[in-house]
Amino acid sequence: MSTLLTYGRLNTDNEIVILRASGMTFKGIAAPVFALGISCFLTGMLVSFYLGPLSMIKLRETISNVITTRAPAAIEEGVFTTLFKDIVLFVKEKPEADRMREIFIYDERNKKEPKVVTAKEGRISAVDGIDIAFYLKDGYMQIAKGSSSTEFFFAGYQLSLNLNTEQPAKKNSELTPFELLRETNNLSQQQAVPFFLELHRRLSLPSVCLILMLLGPPLSLFAGKSGRLGGLTLGLLIFAVFYVLLIYGENLARSGKISHYIGAWSPTVILGLFSIGVFKREDKK
Repeated sequence: MSTLLTYGRLNTDNEIVILRASGMTFKGIAAPVFALGISCFLTGMLVSFYLGPLSMIKLRETISNVITTRAPAAIEEGVFTTLFKDIVLFVKEKPEADRMREIFIYDERNKKEPKVVTAKEGRISAVDGIDIAFYLKDGYMQIAKGSSSTEFFFAGYQLSLNLNTEQPAKKNSELTPFELLRETNNLSQQQAVPFFLELHRRLSLPSVCLILMLLGPPLSLFAGKSGRLGGLTLGLLIFAVFYVLLIYGENLARSGKISHYIGAWSPTVILGLFSIGVFKREDKK
């Protein structure tokens, strides 16, 4: 966008004509765009292969930590809580955010041996950022097993719980390129298509920066013929067509109608050939 606006303004003010009249070639005029395109390509590769997956993992960890940290605040006194999977929790009093009194817990995580736990007081805290731990004092536990049961009193007991939100499987955007390839090893060709498409996208989108450095300067010259924003409008149209083709090609690949190589790279190849043709045409003028 910056290339289209900058070179479009140069062309509108006839500065491109002056540069060419002074002996500069079109390649020389477009040299700053080449530097920008290569820089964006290297940055895009860094983001696609390292920073992107790392940031997605950090985001997941941060969300989990926030949920775990806020879990004690979700437990209200005098209310039955089902925040934890297969657990019913009741707290009569809650003098502080992490302290409770007169606690009742029904634990059926083990369907064959459900537990009933009561305690006079307890404290709740996060464990390793992913679990919740209850430190119960002066309590009683009953464990049922068939027609028999086991009962005992305790002075102290620690109960670890998981939140009622199941951790989803890793998204493809969180996987490194090597992990994407490893995921395809035990899958059929059609099942592995989403992983291949993600890998192709990691490569093709940064590569578009190299293509746009050839396309930007020639498109900006249209501003002199169709107004100051003519090149920008045409550029937006070309980018929209590119993404439509990219999405359509990926959907065809997912449905098994074409190869994932063709679905992922056809829009990039088409845009690349168009950019080379436009640049060569302008360079010969």
